[in-house]
Amino acid sequence: MADIEMKMPKMGESVAEATIIKWLKNEGDHIDADESVLEIATDKVDSEVPSSAEGILTKKLFNEGDVVKVGAVIAIISSGGTAAAASSAAKQQEAVAGGNSNSQPQETAAIAEKVPYVPAPSLAKSNGSVRFYSPLVRTIAAAESVTADELAAIEGTGAEARVTKRDILGYIERRTKVKSPPEIKVSISSSSATAPSPSVVKTPPAVPVFSGENEIIEMDRMRKLIADHMVMSKHTSPHVTSFVEADVTNMVKWRNKVKDEFEKREKEKLTFTPLFVEAVARAIRDFPMINVSVDGTKIILKKNINIGMATALPSGNLIVPVIRNANYMNLLGLTKTVNDLANRARNNKLMPDEIQGGTYTISNVGTFGNVMGTPIINQPQVAILALGAIRKVPAVIETPEGDLIGIRSKMFLSHSYDHRVVDGALGGSFVRRVADYLEQFDPNRSF
Repeated sequence: MADIEMKMPKMGESVAEATIIKWLKNEGDHIDADESVLEIATDKVDSEVPSSAEGILTKKLFNEGDVVKVGAVIAIISSGGTAAAASSAAKQQEAVAGGNSNSQPQETAAIAEKVPYVPAPSLAKSNGSVRFYSPLVRTIAAAESVTADELAAIEGTGAEARVTKRDILGYIERRTKVKSPPEIKVSISSSSATAPSPSVVKTPPAVPVFSGENEIIEMDRMRKLIADHMVMSKHTSPHVTSFVEADVTNMVKWRNKVKDEFEKREKEKLTFTPLFVEAVARAIRDFPMINVSVDGTKIILKKNINIGMATALPSGNLIVPVIRNANYMNLLGLTKTVNDLANRARNNKLMPDEIQGGTYTISNVGTFGNVMGTPIINQPQVAILALGAIRKVPAVIETPEGDLIGIRSKMFLSHSYDHRVVDGALGGSFVRRVADYLEQFDPNRSF
């Protein structure tokens, strides 16, 4: 019987680790070559890891929710023997681990140094079976005075619904927030001990009260990542937004004129997005200090122009695939890249590297009928451009013979930038230059 190490695969040059979302196979299960064994996540991209060999999954070395380095061994697959033998071996290992307190991980030992280990009794489920708790969970429960009834009520996310370290720590955090009384601080005047100054009362956030008419929806993993990233961005960068209105009549007429021929010849739909990317890339060449990031008091100037395009997913979440070296692409190359990334993003087929390394981001809020928006910077970048809906509006047209009123296609551009390194002159001039390139669009250009 030969043991084969299954390792965390390399998923891109910039990806060093991944999170195990779900094991698709249990210890003792037979696995075919190229059959998916587990699901992993890197940033916002989820993917399945296939087995490189046929055999029996004899040992999982990590649990769901663990963050694993690329190249680390995550499981052992036996290329010989039977599933029954492997299952028996796995159960024997589990029994030894459960009964041997000396096999506690280093983290358990660290807690036990401060708090004497008090074994919590195994709890019977409603069906009479005994629920297993790891030594680490039992030690944390004893240290935090978590009762047996409380342990039994915690919903486990581990294998076979076991309570993990994350589950019990999350429960303790929620319990602490609910039980914490309001903090009251009273200052006493130095001139008179009998005349206290007005009390300063700090109250914790109110605990939400839910009625039977409300539905509680847990955020999925991607939504949690987006939420954390957006809050971090607002805490990191002082946001300023400049607005410009652009007359894109010539661009709209040209696109309407050539889109059918373009699709017939190139087998690609011609949207406005590659035209916007083209204009942004040209403006970045004119204002390279928009294409930077901040590291403490240092400004990192990026030589490559890698433009991220915010893409809405069917789930309602958002992902930002990156068009690398956009300034070197012609319109056909931009169109093929934009369509390919957008289609694979909506079908969850992006590679981890394809959402990394962006230096500037655009977000087309006009897709949803919005005329403008105030986008949040995609860290560690320093600026982001929101593209509003293109609308036909009455406008004053200047001619050599005089001014007149006409129907023009116009849109708003909203440019949010990090005021630590981008002042109003640079941020405003950049978005004005993007608008100039859109307004000066050549209606006679070829594709």
